[in-house]
Amino acid sequence: MEARVKRRALLLLVLGIWMPMAVLGGTRNSTVSSSSPSSLSSRPRVVNIGALFTVNSVIGSSIMPAILAAVDDVNADSTVLSGTRLNVVMQDTNCSGFIGTVDALQLMEKEVVAAVGPQSSGIAHVISHVVNELRVPLLSFATDPTLSSLQYPYFLRTVTNDYFQMYAIADLVDYYGWKEVIAIFVDDDNGRNGISVLGDALAKKRAKISYKAALTPGASRSEIDDLLASVNLMEARVYIIHVNPDTGLSFFSKAKNLGMMSSGYVWIATDWLPSVLDSSDSVNADTMDLIQGVVALRHHTPDSNQKKTFASRWKNFKGVKTSNFNSYALYAYDTVWLVARALDLFFNDGGNVTFSDDPSLRDTNGSALNLSSLRVFDQGQKLLEILTGLNITGLTGRIQFDSQKNLIHSAYDVLNIGGTGLRTIGYWSNYSGLSVITPEVLYTMPANTSTSNQHLYNAIWPGETIKRPRGWVFPNNGKPLRIAVPFRVTFEEFVNKDKGPSGVKGYCIDVFEAAIDLLAYPVPHVYILYGDGKRNPSFNNIVYDVAQNKYDAAVGDISITTNRTRIVDFTQPYMESGLVVVTPVKEIKSSPWAFLRPFTFQMWCVTGAFFLFVGFVVWILEHRLNPEFRGPPRQQLVTVFWFSFSTMFFAHRENTLSTLGRFVLLFWLFVVLIINSSYTASLTSILTVQKLSSGIEGIDSLISSSDPIGVQDGSFAYNYLIEELRVSTSRLRIIKSEDEYVSFLQKGPQGGGVTAIVDELPYVELFLSNNKCIFRTVGQEFTKSGWGFAFQRDSPLAVDLSTAILQLSENGELQRIHDKWLSNNGCSSQNNQVDDTRLSLKSFWGLYVICGAACAIALIVFFCRVYCQFLRYAPETEEQEISEPESARSSRRSLRSRSFKDLIEVFDKRETELKEILKRKNSDNKKQISHSSDVQPISPA
Repeated sequence: MEARVKRRALLLLVLGIWMPMAVLGGTRNSTVSSSSPSSLSSRPRVVNIGALFTVNSVIGSSIMPAILAAVDDVNADSTVLSGTRLNVVMQDTNCSGFIGTVDALQLMEKEVVAAVGPQSSGIAHVISHVVNELRVPLLSFATDPTLSSLQYPYFLRTVTNDYFQMYAIADLVDYYGWKEVIAIFVDDDNGRNGISVLGDALAKKRAKISYKAALTPGASRSEIDDLLASVNLMEARVYIIHVNPDTGLSFFSKAKNLGMMSSGYVWIATDWLPSVLDSSDSVNADTMDLIQGVVALRHHTPDSNQKKTFASRWKNFKGVKTSNFNSYALYAYDTVWLVARALDLFFNDGGNVTFSDDPSLRDTNGSALNLSSLRVFDQGQKLLEILTGLNITGLTGRIQFDSQKNLIHSAYDVLNIGGTGLRTIGYWSNYSGLSVITPEVLYTMPANTSTSNQHLYNAIWPGETIKRPRGWVFPNNGKPLRIAVPFRVTFEEFVNKDKGPSGVKGYCIDVFEAAIDLLAYPVPHVYILYGDGKRNPSFNNIVYDVAQNKYDAAVGDISITTNRTRIVDFTQPYMESGLVVVTPVKEIKSSPWAFLRPFTFQMWCVTGAFFLFVGFVVWILEHRLNPEFRGPPRQQLVTVFWFSFSTMFFAHRENTLSTLGRFVLLFWLFVVLIINSSYTASLTSILTVQKLSSGIEGIDSLISSSDPIGVQDGSFAYNYLIEELRVSTSRLRIIKSEDEYVSFLQKGPQGGGVTAIVDELPYVELFLSNNKCIFRTVGQEFTKSGWGFAFQRDSPLAVDLSTAILQLSENGELQRIHDKWLSNNGCSSQNNQVDDTRLSLKSFWGLYVICGAACAIALIVFFCRVYCQFLRYAPETEEQEISEPESARSSRRSLRSRSFKDLIEVFDKRETELKEILKRKNSDNKKQISHSSDVQPISPA
């Protein structure tokens, strides 16, 4: 609203200075008048369009010949505006915002149906208010992103919006991995608003403008010198230069003198630089030497026969001052043709050009202003609708507008200056981002703006190197890096106050200094102790102060947590960490029944049962063959028991003769071997293990209990237990010294102490080592994190130091520093309790299943064979059954074969004896069959 009031005040000021409009009103269309009714039914012979630009400028010198040539080509083409001649009225703004505004108002009194220009965004802002009131479409070359179609409905941009150019630069910065840039710009509407869009675009890529170096329009050389000297002291080395083409090269002259065009610097210029180079007759070697390695963007216009023809005709155009032209000449030529095509459609649709007085522009009493000379174009809205709906092809390619009245195909050439010319290293389009393929080809493919799809050819950077510059250096402004260091009270080995020059010492300090020494550039720094030395400081507060720019970094035993990474950047972890539980331990008293502890009760029962089972199976399999497994029942029972338990020591004297018996014994002896070995190992561990004095087995049992828990002062474990594990604050005890560590654990919850302490693993390992391992950790680490150095967001030092820390780890220096400060006489981090060392059935059930399966298979095979023998066996009788009928003998034999007593008799017989019986039975059966065949049957009479 304030800007609108200022513009209206400026307009009234101009009108006050302006001479009476009657003097300046002699160039109206002679055939167009609101008082001439006959003109409404026919096309006018002449229609006026305006052109507003700075003639004597880099852009204006290309625009003017192009506009004049386009008007001549339109008037010479009988297919366009047949019967109507296009007349262009030009006004020179003379690079002045005030003069440009006056010229714009003078142009509007000529009753133009459309205005081409201006190139200045500042003038475009003012004149846009005028054309809104007078309904005259304004086809402008102003690239200011804030010239929106909502505020200025009659403003139509016929060149690529700087909004897209700034997003192209943001993609370039992201492609090369830079995080901070310095923007150098002229503090006018175009420069200020363009850089504002650049900041938004970089933020989406997690980058930023670290400093905005603004210059007043028309700044002197001394002002440029001072600005470049100040930005050269900053750490960012990526410069985005967005200035006017007429004075832009002077920046590089001073930069060259300051050594800012050497290796390590990055210069990205907007489209102003290619505009200067393209429109120059020739660029001398000294100028090219100033801009070696610069990357610039140029409006992309596709190669075509039309464009080649235009270039060949250029030297013959009226008003040509240079033998070359820039991209604005192509846009200007297309703009005139766009107006001509729109007017042609307008007239073909029956449109008439008429103007009428604006009721809001009335002379006040006593005023000398002749405001009636500014008249409203009655058909302006209709012509605007035709213009925005056109879809034609010109020298710049396809010309069509989107809903925001921007050209739909916004694209740039990515140029690299090297040697004596410009080299195209790629393209950028709002369709597919960075690519080495021309946008015209990409438009035929599906849109793809993914990171993996972004490609450019190698660029040559300042200093004639193809290695990508790091994009920043440590600032050479005499200010050392302010590093906050926690003033610890406990575990001073990690970081502590020192009387030396640096003021601090410890493991963390040595790691940081070793990493700094690996950097390719010096990093002046000063350590600032954080805390009062009476208790450990809050590490969350240290990190927060770094984020608030009170310190540049924080070095110490700072854990990398999720909440902290949201506000600062951490380096690669140099120490692995995680929360663990510490409890006191005591020695186990000797017991006469300690030998039973290796196995659980269930394990003892199953093992004993299997000893008996295997002995019984072997007895069954060996009873018929092996005389050692025969005898009176009492003797055989003793044999089974003796054989079973003697296998425990591999001391059995009975030999196994059957194949099945040996098969079972093979599996059983393997099981016995495993059981013996496990028993021995477990018993050894139990006799030397220590037992916890509390029932805490890990974090789960600790949380489920109601006992107090100790937490180190300043540790993130305090908030973690409360916020993540929902532990009541009433259970937590703050431990402020190592002595309190010992006393709290030894007292226990009954004596006013704690049942366990939750702390980070590096502290715990050092604590256990310093106290001769009288305490132990239980359970596993229940968080996984690490220690890192904290820097402000997007600090390049965080990335470089991460690389240095990895180098320290690879070359062994990190371990050497660890051994220097931290004791190697560590304790076992995990205490094995008695219950944990006892062996249960779940560890061996697989072996028992295998052994049981082997026994089952052997028994099945054995009983199948016995049953087959039983079917062939029949007891001997003293009676001869020859005289009995065959059916009776068969029935009695069948009954006898099914007798359980006979089955037991077969099972109990020796194998050799049974074989003799079966052999004799087979012989007798053969004799009976032979005798029966000798008896001839008697035939009936």
